[in-house]
Amino acid sequence: MRHIELDSPRLEKSDATVPARKASVLVVDDDVRMLRLMQRILELEGYRVVAAESGADGLNELDGEDMDLVLLDVMMPGMDGYAVCRHIREFSEVPVIMVTAKGSEEEKVQGLDAGADDYVTKPFSSKELTARVRAVLRRSKLWEEPPCPLFRLGDLEVDCESHRVIQGGRGVNLTVTEFNLLSYLVHNAGCVVAPDQILDRVWGEEYRGETHILQVNMSRLRQKLNDGPGEPKYILTRPGIGYMMVKPPG
Repeated sequence: MRHIELDSPRLEKSDATVPARKASVLVVDDDVRMLRLMQRILELEGYRVVAAESGADGLNELDGEDMDLVLLDVMMPGMDGYAVCRHIREFSEVPVIMVTAKGSEEEKVQGLDAGADDYVTKPFSSKELTARVRAVLRRSKLWEEPPCPLFRLGDLEVDCESHRVIQGGRGVNLTVTEFNLLSYLVHNAGCVVAPDQILDRVWGEEYRGETHILQVNMSRLRQKLNDGPGEPKYILTRPGIGYMMVKPPG
């Protein structure tokens, strides 16, 4: 049976500050025991939780109301978590955390490729779960950098203030994480930024060293911008050093 590691015999409310407005979290898992336990952990932290026992039910819940975050189990009968995540990305940019059982590198990358923003591996502690939730919700808010002038580079246009991206005359739909990544590179155009520097600023200091998260999101961002790795027009890779957004001329 799958299980979760609790931090103590009694699950107590952490010292973390409860959000002033209750963020809404949709939890999707076919294991009812796990579902109720995650629900309890998050409700003790002050979140409003909606529970769904299947991928189809989760999609119906998400279609019916706005959610701030989705916790999505991978191994579910019928429609697994990867398929659900891909469906979500067809109509929503809501942050998604995949809940994986094995935690293999391949499984994590597969979840990120499906459009997830993060993952947590079973068994996990209540502290780890709530830390991941807080981190994703934190970066889903408006980007903290001061607004920069409209960024134009060739046929790419990035408006950090309105969160609008146009490439080749068409609007580009980015997840919150992808936009924050692009925004950080734009703010540092012409400068090489190291992977841990990007992870620290975009994801949070607890993500330092998790380069595969950056690599998958960078690959996804480049695909959406039609910025092929063979002949990149916008984002350059400096092997062993980091990444750099090309600085517009003039």
